[in-house]
Amino acid sequence: MSDNRTSTPHSHKDHAIDPLAAKKNTTVAYTDGACKGNPGAGGWGAHLIFSDGHTQDLYGGTKETTNNRMELMGAIQALTHSPHEHNLEIWTDSSYVKKGITEWIEGWKKRGWKTASKKPVANQNLWQQLDALCQQRDVDWHWVKGHAGHAGNEKADELANLGVTSSSEDLSARDAQEMAKKKEQIMPNKSQNTSNQSTSNNDDWLKYDPLGLDIDDELDEEALDEEVLNDEPFNNPLLDEQSHDNASKPMSTTDMPESQTMTTDTIMNNDNPDTPTDEPKFDGDTSRANPYFKPLLPKPINRHQSDRQLIMDTETTGLDPQKGDRVIEVGIVEMIGRKFTGEKLHVYINPQRGMDEEVIRIHGISEAFLTDKPTFDQVAQSLYDFMDGAEIIAHNATFDMNFLNMEFGKVGMHDFAQRVKVTDSLVMAKQQYPGQKNTLDALVRRLDVGKQDRTFHGALLDSEILAEVYLAMTGGQVTLAIEEDSQADGGQTAHAHFANLASLLLASPTDETANQSWYSELAEEYSELKANM
Repeated sequence: MSDNRTSTPHSHKDHAIDPLAAKKNTTVAYTDGACKGNPGAGGWGAHLIFSDGHTQDLYGGTKETTNNRMELMGAIQALTHSPHEHNLEIWTDSSYVKKGITEWIEGWKKRGWKTASKKPVANQNLWQQLDALCQQRDVDWHWVKGHAGHAGNEKADELANLGVTSSSEDLSARDAQEMAKKKEQIMPNKSQNTSNQSTSNNDDWLKYDPLGLDIDDELDEEALDEEVLNDEPFNNPLLDEQSHDNASKPMSTTDMPESQTMTTDTIMNNDNPDTPTDEPKFDGDTSRANPYFKPLLPKPINRHQSDRQLIMDTETTGLDPQKGDRVIEVGIVEMIGRKFTGEKLHVYINPQRGMDEEVIRIHGISEAFLTDKPTFDQVAQSLYDFMDGAEIIAHNATFDMNFLNMEFGKVGMHDFAQRVKVTDSLVMAKQQYPGQKNTLDALVRRLDVGKQDRTFHGALLDSEILAEVYLAMTGGQVTLAIEEDSQADGGQTAHAHFANLASLLLASPTDETANQSWYSELAEEYSELKANM
């Protein structure tokens, strides 16, 4: 946890106009929790605004927890670090926390910490800590829609994600530097007019909810509580030992430097189980208008890891960005140290132009489906931040990079190509399998990996399959025949690097002829290819 109080207080303003403004005789706290995996590495955050305008930022985490436990921890820490002599407002985007503490908890206590269905209350130890803290004072609880551009909630979200990062046991020096950079971006500039922070952009598709997916409707206690019955116990020595008096000792001695601006990272993959909805889920059908797709635009929590690889694929309106074709889909799978992290990016993009039926038949994405999707300029920063500094692996990477460089150039991000390293898996495949067909489908069959339903070439699906293909091609594995030889010679052959054997491979005349025939047929359909033959 970090403790930092700004030297320049916020002015007393109408809180509805400026969520970050101080309020007389009141402490305002914004809390949030985050979890990568649920269960998985988690973090909590709390941003406190005291009545004199000073602020305090708190965060922490644990390696194995759940989203709901982290939401509760954010509220607990807000109560622990707020002065008793003032009123307290707590703003949370967790209906589980708000409804639990304001509606359900009295029933739980009367039933001996059992739900209405006589099941044990999940996270009982944290609920009891929160209840004990609330007994000493009046708390005004508020729910705020998460990830909707609310300034207070965004600050708490940033802190919670710092908590996730800090919970990793393998945090390197580079990670620590990156965390410090993020810390600097959390707190507003002392000289900045806070009213500017609350200015909304009505054109920003990320800051409103046209479908009402996050509306805080009547929620069911059982539905929310039962989701976390199997939570692991959360042991917090600080909370076990501290009194109910206001605590001032931070959990971490790391100070948070003051910042000049808020971060602009965007996360749209809302895995929060706290807000159930009756809205239909996205059924994968891109051949018609379908409003239920929710983009995945995660924060780059692993950015600048030295061995970070992003397996990427795009879909476009055509073959040539110079002729006005645009990107309509981006799919990315993240690996670190050749292991999947679980982080994925996936977004559909409105190209603001039409497509030929021939192109639609290839990827299956209709113009009607893209009508309500964001334009590239609206997601550019999130894409740029997520890919920044990584090794990008793509099949026929020149195609994808030409389109992305064009798109980023249109929004003024001309250095994108210099910010990433690019590896072309098609070039690798041609070197390993000369004279053979090396499409992604052909490699899937040859390497016996990634056998998924591929009726259409969706970008995220293709990137997931390509990741398996890439791992198979670069895994140092040899063929069955070579393995059999190694058994006969005592294993000597098994240690030979595949590159040393490549010169011994000869292209089959039959395969070479078949490849040339396939390429000629393809060129007849695409004039650009034919011109290059």
